[in-house]
Amino acid sequence: MKTTLLFTLGLLLFPNISRTADWPQFRGSTGLGTTEERDLPLKWDAKTGEGIAWRVALPKSDNAWSSPIVVGGRVIVTCVQNEPPKHLVLCFDAATGTQLWDTAVPPGPWILKDLRGGYGAPTPCSDGKRVFVVFGSAVVAALDLDGKLVWRHELEKFAFDVALGASPVVFGDTVILNCDQTGKTSSFLALDAATGAVRWEAKRPETGFAHSTPVIAKVAGKMQMFVAATSALQGLDPANGAVLWTCPSPGDAASPAFDGTRIYSDSGRGGKAVCVEPGTGKIEPLWTYPQIPEGLSSPTIAGGLVWRTHSPEILKTIRIADGTLAFSERLAGIPTYASPFVTADGLIYFASAGKTYVLKVGDKLEVLATNDLGEDNRASAAVSAGHIYIRGNKTLTCTGAK
Repeated sequence: MKTTLLFTLGLLLFPNISRTADWPQFRGSTGLGTTEERDLPLKWDAKTGEGIAWRVALPKSDNAWSSPIVVGGRVIVTCVQNEPPKHLVLCFDAATGTQLWDTAVPPGPWILKDLRGGYGAPTPCSDGKRVFVVFGSAVVAALDLDGKLVWRHELEKFAFDVALGASPVVFGDTVILNCDQTGKTSSFLALDAATGAVRWEAKRPETGFAHSTPVIAKVAGKMQMFVAATSALQGLDPANGAVLWTCPSPGDAASPAFDGTRIYSDSGRGGKAVCVEPGTGKIEPLWTYPQIPEGLSSPTIAGGLVWRTHSPEILKTIRIADGTLAFSERLAGIPTYASPFVTADGLIYFASAGKTYVLKVGDKLEVLATNDLGEDNRASAAVSAGHIYIRGNKTLTCTGAK
């Protein structure tokens, strides 16, 4: 009952949430790793084919950790090569795995000397008519659903730390990108979804680099954009990038979690965590958690608990009400890069191309299933129409009924 109420509330709080089967951006329609889906597959096996609808080979990629999205019955993934830089967008039929098209996006101006982060970290997003992609060579592009390049925009400043890691998000008729970087050149940038023209840029010279994808949600009847910045958790106006409130907090790689009232955030690189209620001006945390070790996945909130994985293969759950620890368990192989998702029937999936754990949401550990596709990748899963789409280094897998 609590889970049903949570997701009904979610429909009211997050107007971007889709009533269709689309998974149009990093961490789904809400950007928070929640789905209205129920009765998703629990078991799959790459060796026997059990629970797998289809698997397709992907082109060889270097550090391509972007996650798949699903829009209009199509699965979209990006692939990259480092030397020379090559950026590809691939589209597959969501029901059959048949490749529908692939489109090359000419690389941007930034040639990476340090390839640890690579060119392929950002996950695409879609407004239902176009697909928006960002690559670490400092280029943003839009394609239509048939793979035609609609526009291409090169970033003028690209002093990102190691790589451009944040994924784009759609707000109204704009595409917003976190361009927090080094050298006092940080900004948030909004591009026109139809043309790629700059609609606004909010410069942030006091903010250092970060790779966190922002979350857009409704607060007190108005939309806000939650941003985990270098030294603060912030609420921004997604219409112009103006800072509405700020709370001291380390930020970098992980996106915030939100339950409709409270926001949880930690760095992802290790350090303290904070919980806040959105306000105005400078605000103080409701509580802090002293230390969350490195975990480049993003947390989610379900059943009154923050669900957080971190090194070394630890799942930690923290009560959002007061910051106390509910439980902490070591689970061999649980993803600490791929972000989890929560279903409407109260399950939480820590899904990856390697090991996957399916747990029941509750204040004690209850493992329902474990699966292993035998691959490696940092991508998070996408969910659509009873299927789970998981990107590996070599293959794209669709779990569920054929």
